Amino acid sequence: MTLTIVVIIGTAIIGTLATVKIGSTGQVLPVPDPSAFLIGSPIPGLNIGDLAPELSVTNADGSTTRLTDLQGNPIRLADLRGKAVWLNFWASWCPPCQYETPTLRDVDQRYRGQGLAVIGIQVQQIQDDAQQYADRYELKYTIGSDVTGGVFHAYRVFALPTQFFIDPNGVIRKIVNGPLDEASAEAIIDAILPPLPAGASPSPGTAPTSRPSP
Repeated sequence: MTLTIVVIIGTAIIGTLATVKIGSTGQVLPVPDPSAFLIGSPIPGLNIGDLAPELSVTNADGSTTRLTDLQGNPIRLADLRGKAVWLNFWASWCPPCQYETPTLRDVDQRYRGQGLAVIGIQVQQIQDDAQQYADRYELKYTIGSDVTGGVFHAYRVFALPTQFFIDPNGVIRKIVNGPLDEASAEAIIDAILPPLPAGASPSPGTAPTSRPSP
């Protein structure tokens, strides 16, 4: 009985946090602890220098399940060669993920014109959850729903959020378990962005960088 009560209370707290709009000026609630939310035991995973696995899973019957965006379009890393990619594994009920959402939203807005693709991969939730979250917080970056958890397992993720930063050649250059603030995210992204064409400058509204021209 005691265990049941604890579970109910814990669920209610998480549900409350998940429904508070980021940046709300209403009731002040506790700020989510900015640390990773463990959802499994740490396991040997992918390494820096590995080629990032494609965002699809081969099922036991030989069929393929592909990650799709909120409009049903397939999300393929192969289509993003030449761009820097930030993969963010998250869930709408995860307090540290909520803590990090403004960072993803703002970094996407500033760096999209410089060759960055932000992809949020919602883990084992229905697509409607992702759509509601994106609408509530006005998220414009690509979001895919990994309903079966297949991509999550392919990347050997054990905590939310988990970040994979992938260079223009499709190689993993940084893995972070836990949320990032803007300064930390920008330092990683600046190191993997594709070089600007000779004589080019960042698109209007994007953050300036010190990247050399080829």
